[in-house]
Amino acid sequence: MNKKMAGYIQENSTEIISRWQELMKNEKDERSFQVMPTDLMNQTSKEFADLMLSNLLESHQAYENRLNDFAEKVVRLGWSVTFVTKAINHFSEVVFEGMEEKGIITKENFRDFYKEFNNWIIPIRDSTIDTYSKTWERTVSLQKIALQELSASLIPVFDKVSVMPLVGTIDTERAKLIMENLLEGVVKHRAEVVLLDITGVPVVDTMVAHHIIQAADAVRLVGAKCMLVGIRPEIAQTIVTLGINLNEFTTTSTLQRGVEQALAWTNRQIVEVEE
Repeated sequence: MNKKMAGYIQENSTEIISRWQELMKNEKDERSFQVMPTDLMNQTSKEFADLMLSNLLESHQAYENRLNDFAEKVVRLGWSVTFVTKAINHFSEVVFEGMEEKGIITKENFRDFYKEFNNWIIPIRDSTIDTYSKTWERTVSLQKIALQELSASLIPVFDKVSVMPLVGTIDTERAKLIMENLLEGVVKHRAEVVLLDITGVPVVDTMVAHHIIQAADAVRLVGAKCMLVGIRPEIAQTIVTLGINLNEFTTTSTLQRGVEQALAWTNRQIVEVEE
């Protein structure tokens, strides 16, 4: 029966893919498929059909390779796991109905083919969801690392003056990265003043303040000064309410004021020049 199923798919692939695409376009909850360029949609549909066929004709290793490639692609395209599951179910429905229309599946062999379809689809669905989940977790993990590195980089803005803009929440893992990048950056750029800009940090609680104080102390040990800038009114209120002691810090409300203070510490200032 597998050979009959595979033969039907190979001989009618164009019609199957066309009918499958129509069903997928009607899935209104998935915009990523509906807005996909036609060429990309046709290519992805062909790869999906080859994956479904591979499970019937090729070795397990060949199927696994196709599955991994396809999972990486649909994760990049933004397909949800629910949409992928629907794609598998719709493909199965189209093939089953097509084989009924062609008279390959009859009343007499209906039960046998139904069982064979389940043996074909259920393992595909399980392995696809498992591979998709692993690919998704790996992709999110890599994106998280990249985001953390990008959001904790020390940027030299003037000679001897550098800024580290911090965005998002600061947990213990990220605090460690901030500390490493901060110290490496101070030495690399020969910074004498470092401005920690917390404008993009939504919450400054005791733990976050503790990490910032530790970072500032470490900066002092390598011979530079540290300034905390971007303290919004609500953050200032929280710091006072929690009784966090930042007396050893120079703090400013904006990055601009911080830069002016940093230049003053290094015996410079910004002046207007008349043309």
